[in-house]
Amino acid sequence: MSWDGEQKMRFIFALRSAGVTDGRVLEAMEAVDRGKFLRGIFAERAYEDMPLPIACGQTISQPSIVALMTQALDVRPRDKVLEIGTGSGYQAAVLSQMARRVYTIDRHRQLVRSAQGTFDLEGYHNITALCADGSRGLPEQAPFDRILVTAAAEDPPGPLLAQLREGGIMVVPVGQSDAVQSLIKVTKTGSGLEYEELRAVRFVPLLEGLGQE
Repeated sequence: MSWDGEQKMRFIFALRSAGVTDGRVLEAMEAVDRGKFLRGIFAERAYEDMPLPIACGQTISQPSIVALMTQALDVRPRDKVLEIGTGSGYQAAVLSQMARRVYTIDRHRQLVRSAQGTFDLEGYHNITALCADGSRGLPEQAPFDRILVTAAAEDPPGPLLAQLREGGIMVVPVGQSDAVQSLIKVTKTGSGLEYEELRAVRFVPLLEGLGQE
């Protein structure tokens, strides 16, 4: 299914109401049809501001959280971005509208295959999807200008911080997996790391290793 003008209007209004003010982010969210990243009975709810189940026991984040995380990341047109936790591929597609290149990693091979299929079908040619242990990042492509983590860690992961360029930004949910987490923005400066707490969130935990399938 594809969305119509009225759905788009309601969708963007919900994002604005949630505090998304960056025009570039709103344009990117409007350009990417969330319905293309959902299958089966949940596809008809694609344009509601709510998380929905996908394969491998994972979820597609609610659009307002995707937009707020993207806004916090402050992606620039020349940026090389690393996303940890491909999931449906929706967040990577949004990032691809704003960045030069997006690398996205997931531990579930089935999710990576499905997301790559959607990227190919919809013409998102500046995204590379890989099945790997996201907690280790992607050292062979480092450094990255921006890193987005869509799974919760107890602390911002050291290997990922090491792969962030000086002046770069990482956005990551931090906290215990069974409690409310905080979305943290980390900026890497010449003199160290600056942390900014953004809002309470709830994400699946960041796990080491690969999925079983």
